[in-house]
Order: sequence, then structure tokens, then C-alpha cells
Amino acid sequence: MAILPILIYPDSKLKKVACDVPDVDDTIRTLGRDMLETMYNAPGIGLAAPQIGVGLRMLVMDCTAHDEDPDPRILINPVILEQSSEIETDSEGCLSIPGLTADVGRPCAIGVSFLDVEGVMQKEQFEGLWARCLQHEVDHLDGKLFVDHLSRLKRQVLLRRFMREYHQNRAQSRPSGVRTP
Repeated sequence: MAILPILIYPDSKLKKVACDVPDVDDTIRTLGRDMLETMYNAPGIGLAAPQIGVGLRMLVMDCTAHDEDPDPRILINPVILEQSSEIETDSEGCLSIPGLTADVGRPCAIGVSFLDVEGVMQKEQFEGLWARCLQHEVDHLDGKLFVDHLSRLKRQVLLRRFMREYHQNRAQSRPSGVRTP
């Protein structure tokens, strides 16, 4: 398995709609395992293929608590079929916008169809954090970021602050005398 580089906002690949996975094969299974390792290493609870520069409709997640056994999930070509009318607002962050969080409202429960790593169609219900995480990752597959759910003004303020702080931190972490393109 390999730890893959995660794209950081404003990389344009994060805004592209991903394509369906045409065939679940060993390459896709390996990609899923690498994505899980990358997600755990980050650390995060979810990761979509576009976040590592792969334009396929595939995501991984594990929303178990630290004191629970891991439950790694790989979902291929996920489709949200239904969602509850009850909306819960909670804080979200993103591995592609490190350090930035904001409150986002999402349905509390969803029904999803997807292919598993054997290429078998599955249908499952997700609730709570699992539902929120899955919706967040499906947004990535559709070329959306969690900040796209915020008002235009709030999104602009937060992204400007992120860009300023992220680049300041990167500049401070570079050894002196080293120039980057």
C-alpha cells in the first residue's frame, strides 16, 4: 500500500466532476487500499478519489470512534437514492482545505447504492456522522467542496483566510534560502 499526496485547494482538479468506474478490477481494489492508508495517515474519516487527483467516482471512509474497531469502507460509483427531511448542522473540515472548518447543514440519514470491491451492487442506509461523511465525499465526486454549501460572503472570507494562513505556514516551514517555483 502507498500513501498518496492529497490535493490542496485551490487545485482545479478538486472542482471537476468524476467519471464512473467502468470496471472493478485489481487496479481499483489497490487504489481503494491506498486511499484508505492515505486517509488514515492524514488523519481523516473520508477521502474521495478526486482529492488524490484521480477523476473516478470512488471514495473511502471510516467513521468509527477511536475506541472502536476500524470499519474501513470502499464505495465505488455511489449514488444517494434518498435522504431524510431532517437536517442537522455540524462542523465539517476537509483534508483538501486543512485547518478550515465551518458549520454545514446536511440530511441526518441517507440511502445509497454503490459497488463494493468485488463489483457487486449494494444498497445501504447511513445515519449520523456516516451519512454526513458520505455526503461530503459524494460532493467531491461532483466537483463540490463543503464550503460551497456556505453563503457566498462566508465562503469568500473563509477561503481568503485559508489561503493567507496556509501559504504563510508553508513559507515559514521552508528552510531559509530555499526557493520554490
